[in-house]
Amino acid sequence: MSSWTLGPENGTLTLRTGVTGAAARMGHRLTIVMDVWTLSVDGPDQQPSSVSLVVNVDSLRVESAEGGLTPLTAPEKAMVRSNALKTLNAKRFPTVEFHAEEITKQAAGYLLRGPLTIHGVSQVVEINLAVAADGDPPRLSLTTEVSQRAYDIKPFSMAMGSLKVADVVTVSFEGHR
Repeated sequence: MSSWTLGPENGTLTLRTGVTGAAARMGHRLTIVMDVWTLSVDGPDQQPSSVSLVVNVDSLRVESAEGGLTPLTAPEKAMVRSNALKTLNAKRFPTVEFHAEEITKQAAGYLLRGPLTIHGVSQVVEINLAVAADGDPPRLSLTTEVSQRAYDIKPFSMAMGSLKVADVVTVSFEGHR
């Protein structure tokens, strides 16, 4: 049996948020990068038996923002980060974790099924991990959507709720072994 571990030096774990509410045009759609994470894989390359991901919530970094009335400044990025850490209650729930309990080989990768734990709440999810083996090293990628409310997270809002972070966050990973 082989095992290997990936981290930020092997790829990028990105979150993308949207905005809703009457004042949504004033809000920024954010691209957030998680800078500290570990993906552990056990088993032969052709059929992994275990896949686990642990993400350090405090490693959240606001990479960029689209939209809004004005570009997001460095101090505003720091405020957005602070608000996000409060919303996620990062001191009480310092990690996000996924542990695949079922791994099914597919034509272009694997279907991973298991509990995703965010904000102290676990939900079973299915994630399609694409593997492009034509390169050396093989390229790995995934994109999935996560509802904040499903994990008892109240999306950040301001201006008496007229500007809110959208409930659904898009999570993506691009990397290599």
